Amino acid sequence: MNVIGIIIVVIIIIVLWMISCYNSLVNLRNKVEEAFSTMDVYLKKRFDLIPNLVEIVKGYAKYESSTLENMVKLRGQAYNSMSTEEKVEANNKLSGEISKLLAVAENYPDLKANENFRDLTAQLASVENDIANARKYYNAVVKEMNNKVQMFPSNIVANMFKFKTYSMFEANEAERENVKVQF
Repeated sequence: MNVIGIIIVVIIIIVLWMISCYNSLVNLRNKVEEAFSTMDVYLKKRFDLIPNLVEIVKGYAKYESSTLENMVKLRGQAYNSMSTEEKVEANNKLSGEISKLLAVAENYPDLKANENFRDLTAQLASVENDIANARKYYNAVVKEMNNKVQMFPSNIVANMFKFKTYSMFEANEAERENVKVQF
C-alpha cells in the first residue's frame, strides 16, 4: 500500500505541474496576442496618417514621385485583411518609405513651414514612439513565451498541446541604414 500511495502522490504532482505549466503557456500566449494587438493599434494609426502626409508633400515635392508612389502602394493594401506577418512586413516597408519622405521634406523649406505638415509629422513622431514602446513590450513577451516553449521541462507540455514560438518584431535593413536622398 505504501508504494501505491507514493505512486499516486507522484502522479498527482506531475498532473498539477502539467496543469500549472499549461496555464502558464496559455497566459503567455494571451500576453503575446495582447501585445501584438496593442502594437497593431499604433501601426494602424500610422497607416492611416500616411495618405494625409503624402497629399501635403505631393504639393511641394513634384520630383519625388517614386517615394510617394511606393507609400501610396503600400498604404493601398487592405490593412484589416492582412495576416500578422503581412502587417509586420508592410509596416517594415512603410517605415523605410516614411524615412525617405521625411528626408525629402528637408529639402523643401516651404513644406517644413506648412502647419499641416508640421502637425502630421508631430503626430507621426508620437505614433512612432508608441510603436517603439509597443515593439519593446511585444518582443519581451515573445521572448518569455519562446523560452517557455523551448526550455525543458515546459517544452514537453508545449509540444503536447502544440504551443508555438513567435517571431520577434525586428527592424528591417532599410530602418537600420541612414536615409540617402539623391537628386
